[in-house]
Amino acid sequence: MNKTQRQLVADLHKHSPISEQYRTIRTNIEYSSVDKDLRSFVVTSAGPSEGKSTTVANLAIVMAQNGQKVLVVDADMRRPTVHYTFAIPNTRGLTNVLSKQTSLEEASQQTTIENLFILTCGPIPPNPAELINSQMMEIVLREALEQFDVVFFDAPPVMAVTDAQLLANKADGTIIVTSSGKTDREELIKTKELLTKTNANLLGVILNNKPVDEKNYYYYS
Repeated sequence: MNKTQRQLVADLHKHSPISEQYRTIRTNIEYSSVDKDLRSFVVTSAGPSEGKSTTVANLAIVMAQNGQKVLVVDADMRRPTVHYTFAIPNTRGLTNVLSKQTSLEEASQQTTIENLFILTCGPIPPNPAELINSQMMEIVLREALEQFDVVFFDAPPVMAVTDAQLLANKADGTIIVTSSGKTDREELIKTKELLTKTNANLLGVILNNKPVDEKNYYYYS
């Protein structure tokens, strides 16, 4: 099994305990607000290599499996990885749409998974923060919500650059991904503070890589 297949567990192993956990998170997101439908989400982390992009991909898959038309946007315009995860070309994407070289509809790519579409990063720009904070980004988000039921933004780590903070201010909700035994506690607290300062609607934290007793998996066997 290659790296990509391991990442897309929600598609390849729909009845596994891990896939069930993603469906639980999906339910928690759906019921996180009673007054407003939450449709656009920024997924970020404190630092790199905490499983953020894998989490985005699998959450998007379980949303699509639920019958919703889902778009994953690779908003990490410094180290994009979504095109690797889904094994699709990255010749044009978000940066091309933001610079008005192409439309969202033309740049979005349908995956082999029903209802799931990807907007890759596209060519890496010299000014990611400026593009994210532009009026064009708000226009792209509005267009995305007209064409899709749910939009996920895979954003860079908060402690590395300001991109996630700028983007979180525009989305309906923000989710922090952290890795058990890896994430620095002080950095995680600082991440929450930085996002709160930009009026991000923090929905919660997803903990990755927590050791689990396999005896707890009997229900799924």
